[in-house]
Amino acid sequence: MYWLVEDESQLNVLINSSYKKAFIEVIPFSNAIHPAQSHVSLVYIRPIKATKGFMVCIAHSESLNALNTGIDKLLEKFETLYCRDKKEILHYYPNLFKALYDINTPPTTYIRPTTQTHELYYRQHGDNPELNLIIPIVKHYEVCETIWGDLKANINKEKTKYDEFYNNKVSLVFNSIERSGIRIHNETFEEYFHPVNGEYVFTQFNLKTTTTRPSNKFKNVNYAALNKENGCRKSFIPSNDVLYEVDISAYHPSLSCRLINYNFPTSDIHTHFSKLYKVDYNKAKELTFKQLYGGVFKQYEHLEFFNKISIYVKELWEEFEREGKITCPVSNFVYKKENLGEMNPQKLFNYLLQNLETSMNVRILWDICSMLVGKKTKLVLYTYDSFLFDLSEEDEMIKKEIDVIFKKYKLNTKTKEGYDYDFK
Repeated sequence: MYWLVEDESQLNVLINSSYKKAFIEVIPFSNAIHPAQSHVSLVYIRPIKATKGFMVCIAHSESLNALNTGIDKLLEKFETLYCRDKKEILHYYPNLFKALYDINTPPTTYIRPTTQTHELYYRQHGDNPELNLIIPIVKHYEVCETIWGDLKANINKEKTKYDEFYNNKVSLVFNSIERSGIRIHNETFEEYFHPVNGEYVFTQFNLKTTTTRPSNKFKNVNYAALNKENGCRKSFIPSNDVLYEVDISAYHPSLSCRLINYNFPTSDIHTHFSKLYKVDYNKAKELTFKQLYGGVFKQYEHLEFFNKISIYVKELWEEFEREGKITCPVSNFVYKKENLGEMNPQKLFNYLLQNLETSMNVRILWDICSMLVGKKTKLVLYTYDSFLFDLSEEDEMIKKEIDVIFKKYKLNTKTKEGYDYDFK
């Protein structure tokens, strides 16, 4: 059978085959368009037991046939579809959430390859929202064959607990947030950022970072660090009734307590420390975070919390030096010495703390996404210790339901609401 599949008779050969496992890569209309707003041009399928991959045409200038219906039937026949980026493919085929298995999990970063043809077209016609429809199919096939060649060995690697956590939870919750989008006031958004078509923008999380803490950037807008002072947050407005933000109070000190088996005598951690330090609230926050991230100051070593932190950091480093690795709680992610650059005890602790933050948030996000099924309210943005909801007044008990989730994880929160993200 030829590698190019462009009519139903060819597609049926694949559908009726005995193949149960394959590698999949999706070619959208344009790589420059957010996958939540784009469409599928081509689907590359490489059955594991086949001698070559197949390119199924959905929409392309070189093919007259559209196999939109047939591709669903083909994909549903596979028990497992290995992929480069599960979160991305779920935008195009959300029903494949069980079959898709990402074989490119952190800390590995993999940059999607290109050909000279791709680079030329994107350099000259990058703004064309259907650019991939005019790039020759054979060139897309060449890229997909390269991706397969680069990643196929990962299929036979022993699957870790973190691989399961990443595939069953991480990819799904961040895909869900991305699909929600955020409504904008166009004129204000374009004043601070870039021109946009339509009244929504979409964020894009990069999950494959060294620490596993996701970044969130699309079209040069850093959604994980939007300026709080210059007015750019006024760009973001509700599609329902109000924007509602939940901030976790003293998140890293709270997470640190779980590592060292310590409980603060009060829920207001920073006020507690301000009394111990004998300084004001803001200075207390500054002192606490400096010591968590940079090492405990001598004058505060006697405080039980910091004494336990010092011991934990020392023991963590000793394990890392002895074993060449450490395993993170909750996610079971393994930091291996061979994958890290220059390390020291405090930096290693910071990495573990960021991983714990992310994995705890994945649990929270999973509960939130499950709770929001069937509701008009949407979770539209997540930034480390902050969760932004587009709240509908039709969901009468929604604030209480949200609060229950954070209380389940014994976290203290503060909330804001308003008619734009500036909350002023």
